[in-house]
Amino acid sequence: MRLIDLARVIRSKNAGPLHLTLDILFADAAGYDRAARSPALAAPAIASLYGVDPATVAVIPFPAAHALKVVLDRPIVAGSPGDADVYGAQQHRPLLGVIL
Repeated sequence: MRLIDLARVIRSKNAGPLHLTLDILFADAAGYDRAARSPALAAPAIASLYGVDPATVAVIPFPAAHALKVVLDRPIVAGSPGDADVYGAQQHRPLLGVIL
């Protein structure tokens, strides 16, 4: 199953100039549980998608909200030359192809 078919919301935003947050929200506990258990959303897999060190990725589960929050280092500091998305609002794109 594709993450995009299971999640209600997939979004990204800055967490300061050096980090991004990825929010993944689900409609129900069943969808959340399936995603939370999937190796495709573990820190090493996310790090590979975003080209960062796995040690810099934190996957934070919020079962009560049926949500996962991922915090990772930005590859380019927000606002620096070469940064194409100063707000971090378009950085969720790699998640759209994830298969659980």
